[in-house]
Amino acid sequence: MKDLAKRIKALREARNLTQEDAYNDTGIHFGRVETGKWDPKFSTIKRISTYFNVSITEFFAEGFDE
Repeated sequence: MKDLAKRIKALREARNLTQEDAYNDTGIHFGRVETGKWDPKFSTIKRISTYFNVSITEFFAEGFDE
């Protein structure tokens, strides 16, 4: 969960987006995801990866401990 939160935050920050920007674009509450207060479903992760224009494979390719 922690790795997922860090990965999403890194993708958002790499694009110079605030949590509010990302929320306004997607309707996904990034603050809850990034703080680990919400464990998103796979469909939400898919929406996030689409939003950041990365495949699911790319999404999980870095930032996750084995």
